Amino acid sequence: MTRDRILQAAGPGSVGAMKTWRYMALHAAIAAGFIFLLQRYALSASLESSLLWALTFGGCAAGLAYSQSHR
Repeated sequence: MTRDRILQAAGPGSVGAMKTWRYMALHAAIAAGFIFLLQRYALSASLESSLLWALTFGGCAAGLAYSQSHR
Protein backbone atom coordinates (compact mmCIF):
# COMPACT_ATOMS: atom_id res chain seq x y z
CA MET A 1 0.00 0.00 0.00
CA THR A 2 1.47 3.35 -0.95
CA ARG A 3 1.81 6.26 1.40
CA ASP A 4 -0.70 8.34 -0.56
CA ARG A 5 -3.37 5.69 -0.14
CA ILE A 6 -2.64 5.49 3.57
CA LEU A 7 -2.95 9.26 3.92
CA GLN A 8 -6.21 9.25 1.97
CA ALA A 9 -7.57 6.52 4.18
CA ALA A 10 -6.53 8.33 7.34
CA GLY A 11 -7.75 11.76 6.24
CA PRO A 12 -6.60 15.13 7.53
CA GLY A 13 -6.84 15.68 11.26
CA SER A 14 -7.15 12.00 12.03
CA VAL A 15 -5.60 9.90 14.75
CA GLY A 16 -2.58 9.24 12.51
CA ALA A 17 -1.71 12.94 12.55
CA MET A 18 -2.13 13.02 16.33
CA LYS A 19 0.35 10.18 16.73
CA THR A 20 2.85 12.04 14.58
CA TRP A 21 2.70 15.14 16.77
CA ARG A 22 2.87 13.03 19.90
CA TYR A 23 5.99 11.24 18.70
CA MET A 24 7.58 14.52 17.67
CA ALA A 25 6.98 15.99 21.13
CA LEU A 26 8.23 12.81 22.79
CA HIS A 27 11.37 12.84 20.64
CA ALA A 28 12.03 16.48 21.54
CA ALA A 29 11.43 15.94 25.26
CA ILE A 30 13.70 12.91 25.47
CA ALA A 31 16.50 14.66 23.57
CA ALA A 32 16.18 17.75 25.76
CA GLY A 33 16.18 15.68 28.95
CA PHE A 34 19.19 13.69 27.84
CA ILE A 35 21.30 16.72 26.93
CA PHE A 36 20.26 18.51 30.13
CA LEU A 37 21.37 15.60 32.30
CA LEU A 38 24.58 15.20 30.32
CA GLN A 39 25.47 18.89 30.58
CA ARG A 40 24.40 19.38 34.18
CA TYR A 41 25.75 16.27 35.86
CA ALA A 42 28.32 14.63 33.59
CA LEU A 43 29.96 17.86 32.40
CA SER A 44 29.17 20.01 35.49
CA ALA A 45 27.82 22.93 33.49
CA SER A 46 25.77 25.74 35.01
CA LEU A 47 21.99 25.51 35.18
CA GLU A 48 21.51 28.29 32.62
CA SER A 49 23.89 26.68 30.15
CA SER A 50 22.29 23.28 30.60
CA LEU A 51 18.81 24.67 30.01
CA LEU A 52 19.95 26.56 26.92
CA TRP A 53 21.52 23.44 25.43
CA ALA A 54 18.44 21.39 26.32
CA LEU A 55 16.20 23.91 24.56
CA THR A 56 18.46 23.94 21.51
CA PHE A 57 18.72 20.17 21.22
CA GLY A 58 14.99 19.73 21.89
CA GLY A 59 14.19 22.13 19.05
CA CYS A 60 16.59 20.35 16.71
CA ALA A 61 15.13 16.97 17.65
CA ALA A 62 11.60 18.25 16.98
CA GLY A 63 12.71 19.56 13.60
CA LEU A 64 14.34 16.26 12.74
CA ALA A 65 11.26 14.29 13.79
CA TYR A 66 9.07 16.62 11.72
CA SER A 67 11.21 16.21 8.62
CA GLN A 68 11.30 12.44 9.02
CA SER A 69 7.55 12.18 9.50
CA HIS A 70 6.88 14.13 6.27
CA ARG A 71 9.30 12.19 4.15
